[in-house]
Amino acid sequence: MTLSANSTVTYEERGAVALVTLNRPQNLNSFNLQMHQDLWVALDLATQNSNIRAMVLTGAGRGFCAGADLADFDFSEGPNLIERANPGPIIEKAFNPTTRKIQSLRMPIVAAINGVAAGAGASIAMACDIAIASPNASFIQAFSKIGLIPDAGGTWFLAERLGLPRAMALAMLGDKLSAEKAKEWGMIWDVADDCVAAALEMAQRLSTMPTKALISTRALLRDSGQRTLDQQLDAERDAQAALGQTHDYIEGVKAFLEKRPAQFKGE
Repeated sequence: MTLSANSTVTYEERGAVALVTLNRPQNLNSFNLQMHQDLWVALDLATQNSNIRAMVLTGAGRGFCAGADLADFDFSEGPNLIERANPGPIIEKAFNPTTRKIQSLRMPIVAAINGVAAGAGASIAMACDIAIASPNASFIQAFSKIGLIPDAGGTWFLAERLGLPRAMALAMLGDKLSAEKAKEWGMIWDVADDCVAAALEMAQRLSTMPTKALISTRALLRDSGQRTLDQQLDAERDAQAALGQTHDYIEGVKAFLEKRPAQFKGE
């Protein structure tokens, strides 16, 4: 399994970190079906290499991702226009699988948002575990401008990250949100002049940590809103019991007691 020479996504391994770049800069890295499929290949390449323990996702050129490439939709005059232009099938076939694959990665993923993240591009950025944006990056919920709703998980991520009042206004008005305001509101973690370098540095740090514990943390935090406190306490107990059988737990405790740096293996 490899990416072709004309792939719309590039994949690079830097030690224990995979750098994945959306690579349709002439289209602000908007998603066509091919880019979804190439991204899945890149995610699988990292997943199948046990040496890779963290990932960075960014965009080529001046944009992170402008969402769906509307040129992929058939709006030509003629019969069955409604059926041909229907966004539902492409969401089911492409965008939903992309969000699910990102959320189920066996390693932490950091988004380096180098420019505009519009529509589903903003959803993909929020699907990552941690997001660092360039000062000139922006987030736009462009859906209301074309009679649609935020997709690729957008309605869920917006409400979870920002709370209902801010999520509602952003989704309905479609106003641009600056990187600094996105940080202030809790949509992203940080703003950095060189967001890719900052994301790679963070990913490198994450790659030395106990990977299974990080992924279990992701799952517990993400699903906490669906549980009562009693249910969450049980889920935490079960996760601790499972992690208690890992190499990294034993190593971490030993290192703490011996006052030395832990050597985690992600196992």
